[in-house]
Amino acid sequence: RAEVRAEGEWDARGTLGIARDVPVGLKTVRLVFDLETDADDKTKARLVELSERYCVVFQTLRTPPRLDASIV
Repeated sequence: RAEVRAEGEWDARGTLGIARDVPVGLKTVRLVFDLETDADDKTKARLVELSERYCVVFQTLRTPPRLDASIV
């Protein structure tokens, strides 16, 4: 059995415009792996490594893309 949860922390005051000094967006993002397996620690570590490498969201947050905004 395997379960992976993405968890994050943020301060809603920034997003809601309540406090200008509070940043908009997530402050922390973590992947939490809950595994029920007889696999050894090396195999479990490899699972985490591969999950980080191939997770599109994880990689996008790790290396943010160029952002553009335009009016047409």
